[in-house]
Amino acid sequence: MTTPCPKPHFAHVESWVFDLDNTLYPPEMALFDQINIRMTDWVMRALGVDEAEANRLRVKYWREHGTTLAGLMRHHDVDPGPYLTEVHEIDFTVLAPDAELAAHIRALPGRRIVYTNGTEPYARRVLEHRGLSGLFDAIYGVEHAAFRPKPEREAFDLVFAKDGLDPTRAAMFEDDPRNLAAPHEMGMRTVHVAPEPDPAEHIHHHTVDLNDFLAHLQ
Repeated sequence: MTTPCPKPHFAHVESWVFDLDNTLYPPEMALFDQINIRMTDWVMRALGVDEAEANRLRVKYWREHGTTLAGLMRHHDVDPGPYLTEVHEIDFTVLAPDAELAAHIRALPGRRIVYTNGTEPYARRVLEHRGLSGLFDAIYGVEHAAFRPKPEREAFDLVFAKDGLDPTRAAMFEDDPRNLAAPHEMGMRTVHVAPEPDPAEHIHHHTVDLNDFLAHLQ
């Protein structure tokens, strides 16, 4: 749901957890489109299938397992390291710095964290090109969850245990509504950042504009 004045609902929050792709930059920057192309190309070469089949598997595994990588690991015993390195070799110059977003994140009280299904090195490059470097206390990638992806509860358990955060005093910002189910179950405040709302019970708030939402928390 959309809350006109969300600030009272976040008074207890001490840890702010942000997804990366299509959350800390808008979808129209189309950075992840490049990754989709590279994933499809990788699947074509690794599995010896044509582009149509590779694209079908990429989407199928993402839907069924949370990430394409998780499906490749489960069904094809893929080594995640080389795969993750290759699919994240993209052009980051499509990203633009956002000084307003940086200011809003800097103003949040408590611990600020990035948690992505990508890798930590990839996340750091995205943050650099968005002008958000140095604002976060920790950056966690899929490697910190033993390559288990969001939305798996085990992935959140592993990452949050490493960080030591208390989910009942934390908030999660995500573009994929599936990835807010486990945080909600753990007691987190959930914020869906996306062009269209998803009327799911595990989503407390929705916003089309992260800057505007954060401004109403300060």
